[in-house]
Amino acid sequence: MTPVIRVLLADDQALLRSAFKVLVDSEPDMRVVGEAADGEQALALARSERPDVVLMDIRMPGTDGLAATRAITADPELADVRIVMLTTFEVDEYVVQSLRAGASGFLGKGAEPEELLGAIRIAHAGEALLSPAATKGLIASFLAQGGGLDPAGDAGRPYPERLAALTAREREVLVLVGGGLSNDEIAERLDVSPLTVKTHVNRTMAKLGARDRAQLVVTAYESGLVRPRTE
Repeated sequence: MTPVIRVLLADDQALLRSAFKVLVDSEPDMRVVGEAADGEQALALARSERPDVVLMDIRMPGTDGLAATRAITADPELADVRIVMLTTFEVDEYVVQSLRAGASGFLGKGAEPEELLGAIRIAHAGEALLSPAATKGLIASFLAQGGGLDPAGDAGRPYPERLAALTAREREVLVLVGGGLSNDEIAERLDVSPLTVKTHVNRTMAKLGARDRAQLVVTAYESGLVRPRTE
């Protein structure tokens, strides 16, 4: 039997939460386990319900989605919780901060139903919602403008020291992940199996203290391994 993905909805708009709940609960492999109207409620429900995936609105009254995301990802007991940020705008000033805080990616509220359901499944699988060119362009744009870069990185150590722990192949894989390539595409580029690539990605995440693939992309940009396109 396929395990059911437990989903927490966090949005201050009750009507939108209701629509998301109907959509998610209509899927045989998903179930909504809680609804929150602000970040404080989202954090409390994350701790009590242990959802697999949180759909988190960035802008909410009181404790916003960004603060809630930081709190969730900082809690060791919630290490398996994946967060998908929801935004009204294609370009949101908090998106990169959300990714750096540990979110698996973001999705526009105007996305099609299948996109939303797909995002939940992708996040649950530990992948990053960073494939669309628009997302990569957004990250590149913010980082090119110095969008809140932290030279020490989230692990509190300078990037040269953190990257020194990687093998040459792991650095190569990190660059390709930062470029938005999938495991299959990386495997083809390096002439290895997708399983081998997955192993390299997992080891790279472990060495860099990254929760998932999304943080690898941001690390690749912030460390300078991948340069933002300025055109």
